[in-house]
Amino acid sequence: MEATEIKLSILDLAMKGGWIMAVLAVLSVIAVYIFIERYIVVKRATKIDNGFMDRIREYMKDGKIESAKALCHGSNSPIARMIEKGLSRLGRPLSDINTTIENVGNIEVGKLEKGVTLLSMIASASPMIGFLGTVVGMIRAFYNMSMAGNNIDIELLSSGIYQAMVTTVGGLIVGIIAYVFYTIIVARIQDVVNLLEAKATEFMDVLNEPA
Repeated sequence: MEATEIKLSILDLAMKGGWIMAVLAVLSVIAVYIFIERYIVVKRATKIDNGFMDRIREYMKDGKIESAKALCHGSNSPIARMIEKGLSRLGRPLSDINTTIENVGNIEVGKLEKGVTLLSMIASASPMIGFLGTVVGMIRAFYNMSMAGNNIDIELLSSGIYQAMVTTVGGLIVGIIAYVFYTIIVARIQDVVNLLEAKATEFMDVLNEPA
């Protein structure tokens, strides 16, 4: 029975936050969506056959460049697209090939970072939005006090005070969660960057191997 009363009390407090809490609720939903969607995309970007580069090396040593390109084309991953672009530049100076690979890698990383800036913005803006609710709530409370004159009633002030306190807590909660989401996604993207750099170096090593 007590648990039910606590739950209702928390819901009631949230409702006292007014439209600011609605804004924070929307931002929290957006943050969760971006996190889940980006996490899945980044996780897929790291999936690649363990023997992928070995097969590329063998194809290149045997002169089967088209087979190597076909292998890359059949693997839907940033690494495969990067290597495929490098294969398409064979015959040019190694510096040009390396630059091309780096450019493709940057493009792939840019795709992975889609929406991450918005997640960062939510992490930064949510506490400020909550603080805005605090200011609005306090203004409301003092306005009610001024209008009440000498007949100040605690119930008259409660709605403004509720809004002031609840929105601050709500903004901090959404901001902290969004910041944790942002940190996790950035760390995962950095793992992909490191993987791309490692595979690019491995590819260039193959080109530098004696025939």
